[in-house]
Amino acid sequence: MGSAGSLPFWLADNPNVSVTDAFFESFSALTTTGATVIVGLDELPKAILFYRQFLQWFGGMGIIVLAVAILPVLGIGGMQLYRAEIPGPVKDTKVTPRIAETAKALWYIYLSLTIACATAFWAAGMTLFDAICHSFSTIAIGGFSTHDASMGYFDSYAINLITVVFLLISACNFTLHYAAFATGGVHPKYYLKDPEFRAFALIQVILFAVCFSILLKHHSYDSFYDAFDQALFQTVSISTTAGFTTTGFADWPLFLPVLLLFSSFIGGCAGSTGGGMKVIRILLLTLQGAREMKRLIHPRAVYTIKVGGSALSQRVVDAVWGFFSAYALVFVACMLALIATGMDELSAFSAVAATLNNLGPGLGQVSVHFADVNDSAKWVLVVSMLFGRLEIFTLLILLTPTFWRS
Repeated sequence: MGSAGSLPFWLADNPNVSVTDAFFESFSALTTTGATVIVGLDELPKAILFYRQFLQWFGGMGIIVLAVAILPVLGIGGMQLYRAEIPGPVKDTKVTPRIAETAKALWYIYLSLTIACATAFWAAGMTLFDAICHSFSTIAIGGFSTHDASMGYFDSYAINLITVVFLLISACNFTLHYAAFATGGVHPKYYLKDPEFRAFALIQVILFAVCFSILLKHHSYDSFYDAFDQALFQTVSISTTAGFTTTGFADWPLFLPVLLLFSSFIGGCAGSTGGGMKVIRILLLTLQGAREMKRLIHPRAVYTIKVGGSALSQRVVDAVWGFFSAYALVFVACMLALIATGMDELSAFSAVAATLNNLGPGLGQVSVHFADVNDSAKWVLVVSMLFGRLEIFTLLILLTPTFWRS
């Protein structure tokens, strides 16, 4: 699909891109990474702009179906360990008994959110074309825009707030959305019962509080409201791996640019369109770390990891550590490959972080776009996008001869 999706970019007169750039743009869209090699978006034909946004929206829906309906059947992916071991509404809810019906139910949720988002954007002042296009990339948590200035083009508090709301919704587990609305009513208690959702909400609050307080202290913006707006928008946009920008967050004071980049490693919840390692894995790694600290203090004591009041098996902990190890290995390999192509260390680190986490913008050479990256590095980053979107093990398993023989 990524190869076929590159054809319109390559064959079009505007933009005039190479085969490598066409492949990069297509895979970036389908994996909802949002990294772009195209400069001058405001001058592109609307047909290309719409296709680019739609490709990202289509990729986002494919990711949901893959994560919720297909990968658990194969016994891999974040949702598999979530459904098998984590107590709460997600484990208790089977969307539908068949993959086709599950995909249909998820499509309804995805399409409904897209329509609601487009309507809100249009009511807030976007043109109908921009509203539809940006609803595609918002619900997909992709980050593509029809303007070079991204969301900063609109310079609107209302549009920024709408974007934040729908990014947060899209970064939550879509099975949780189904559980909350399946019976015809609205049941917010399902969200509050879910341990991953609570951890996700806590992470967002902490990130916003840190960014907002530092921006205020350093007088980075002219008013309290501007600082609040920019801190909220950039925190949610980067941490959910959308990658929309309203300002150059790379120029923020102290450690904030690095903090936001590292927040993308956490990403969204399992079963969402967000990238990163997923909140549930980070939660389990944190609980495992806390257990090891307790063991050091009381070596003879027996401690279990509990989530939602239920103890987790050692198999789950091993699976999470296995994923983390594979993730780190792929990250280092891609980073070294980029450095070998001539990229500086900061840009190489942030480029891999931006693509493996399906974020989009990074720091250094890739803080705005990837047009200046050499072709060899772009192919490395395409592989990085695929590893990130397919949650490492999925792609590794597909590349294993034993999988095909069995």
